[in-house]
Amino acid sequence: MEEEDFYFPDTDLDLSFTSTVTDRTFASSSGRSSLTSSFNDRLSTSSAVTTSSSTSTINHRRHDPHWSAIKSAKHLSSDGNIHLRHLKLIRHLGTGNLGRVFLCNLRGDSSARFALKVIDRNNLTTAKKLSQVETEAEILSLLDHPFLPTLYARIDESHYTCLLIDYAPNGDLHSLLRKQPGNRLPIQPVRFFAAEVLVALEYLHAMGIVYRDLKPENVLLREDGHVMLSDFDLCFKSDVVPTFKSRRYRRTCSSPSLRRRKSGCLFSGEKKYEREEIVAEFTAEPVTAFSRSCVGTHEYLAPELISGNGHGSGVDWWAFGIFLYELLYGTTPFKGGSKEQTLRNIASTSNNTVNFHVEGCDSEEARDLIEKLLVKDPRKRLGCARGAQDIKRHAFFDGIKWPLIRHYKPPEEVRGLVVKKSPRSHVSHVIAVSPRRRKWVLWRALSYLLRGKSSNGGSKNQSNSNYYHYIGKSHVSRKHV
Repeated sequence: MEEEDFYFPDTDLDLSFTSTVTDRTFASSSGRSSLTSSFNDRLSTSSAVTTSSSTSTINHRRHDPHWSAIKSAKHLSSDGNIHLRHLKLIRHLGTGNLGRVFLCNLRGDSSARFALKVIDRNNLTTAKKLSQVETEAEILSLLDHPFLPTLYARIDESHYTCLLIDYAPNGDLHSLLRKQPGNRLPIQPVRFFAAEVLVALEYLHAMGIVYRDLKPENVLLREDGHVMLSDFDLCFKSDVVPTFKSRRYRRTCSSPSLRRRKSGCLFSGEKKYEREEIVAEFTAEPVTAFSRSCVGTHEYLAPELISGNGHGSGVDWWAFGIFLYELLYGTTPFKGGSKEQTLRNIASTSNNTVNFHVEGCDSEEARDLIEKLLVKDPRKRLGCARGAQDIKRHAFFDGIKWPLIRHYKPPEEVRGLVVKKSPRSHVSHVIAVSPRRRKWVLWRALSYLLRGKSSNGGSKNQSNSNYYHYIGKSHVSRKHV
């Protein structure tokens, strides 16, 4: 059944709200904000009206119907800009630290839906919050990435700032987790979501942007099942110097299994050997980023952020480790009975190892990655030196074709995730296989192709199963709570 659209009447639109956040938000506002009279009418007749719209078409979404709708509306507008009178609000989606978010579309065009973030600047009681509004608007205007939102227009009318951005109909990852057994996901969906979030963080860091607010609540899910980070009001910007150099890596590989004779018995075994690879590597990590602000969600705060002695981009890699842990285990590793106890657990120097105190994922690769991300000394934390490149090379992500990441098919076994079928082909969702099994499959495929060419001259086309596989020895053994 299609969702019914409820259109608020223009002459009686109540936008009263309280600025509240989830119980896990560390920096929250207790102030109240009210928009009790007619929203569109008040703003359309206001004497102080300024409108600025995003005018550049995002390259990776050049065929997006949302941009076509925006262009049509601008063409019909008397001054070539988008105003609030061009928008029709459908329903309230949620409330954040700075304002409320509404589902809307353009009047006369219901084919493209947007999210409208409405911020009442009169109810932002501090200069810091006003600065956060400008920070979020500035950063949104810079983004051009499939896993980050697009800013279609910024509308400043009267004392309101409105940001017209992408709508994510599948909600957020935190709500999706609450629908799963034990509030956690199987390892393959975790790999899928974590890989996309990692690529989004890599892009932000390459732009010199430190996110500081990673958590499942801020990972939205588009209609095609792919992720979209949200809420950029806690970010800060820094200089970044990209580097491109060749690096040597040593990888442990296994030779094909051999048949050997020992004590009159036949057995198979694998011979391990090390192989050196020279890889050209692009790195753009804001290693000089520095801030003393203590902002974020208390369960996701890094130790150096809590101490107040200053922090850099490493706080995002710490949060990424907490994020992985919560997806796999349904909770966060340092959670205490209160916010204060949670902060003490994070800042404690007596125990520098992660406590895997709950049942869940048995993947050694996942545990190893989390332990390397949750190192309390940022100088030794994975990702703090060369950014996402080091994390991508971890065994947990083995087998992912990073250039094809946006074309992977979203996981089908996740309860509550409704994915809209796309006309374009996707790489099917990846599964974990052992190196030994992978080699067997490759040899079988090669011999099959050779036999086919010898028998029919190679004229017969074989179908491609369109599957990519994760490589590694990780298996899933979960007990539902």
